[in-house]
Amino acid sequence: MRTRGKAEAGFTLIEMMIAVTVLSIGILGLGGMLADSVAYMGMSQYDYVAQQKAAAAIESVFTARDMGQLTWASVCNVGSSVCSGGLFSNGTQLLCDPGPDGIVGTADDFNGAACAVQADATILLNGSGTFTSGSAVRVPLSNYQFLRSITITNIPNVANLRQIQVTITYKAGRFKRTYTLTTNISNFS
Repeated sequence: MRTRGKAEAGFTLIEMMIAVTVLSIGILGLGGMLADSVAYMGMSQYDYVAQQKAAAAIESVFTARDMGQLTWASVCNVGSSVCSGGLFSNGTQLLCDPGPDGIVGTADDFNGAACAVQADATILLNGSGTFTSGSAVRVPLSNYQFLRSITITNIPNVANLRQIQVTITYKAGRFKRTYTLTTNISNFS
């Protein structure tokens, strides 16, 4: 005589496949999120470079004004309606070392579409973490698609005050980033 016993407890093959599929989707999502966060963290060095390059451009304008290299009539973009003798390039440009006038972002920094002197770069230390002139490696910022625009506009109803906006854009991995620094400059040092 055969007796009928209770059905064995456990998972069926279908239930197991569904559980494995759900678990796999969760792990893949977590892995993708981890990869994005690592890539995003790797951009912090480029964020810092962008901030410093924007600040250097602003400081260059202020220093040139304070040293008498710039007149108030030249603190504007080339061909702008803000002033008559503008020195600063229009639009987005490569980051270049300053040209003969020593001021960042002016028309003499460029020779057509290329840098007149050389492309701005970061300096990497040698393998032992020190810096000597022969062992440093110069990495042009154009490798990371760094671009800069300097826009100078009038402040409405204030004759001796202008706004300078420096925008740095760059690409780090698959991310395209923008950093903007805005300040005002007056005719008076």
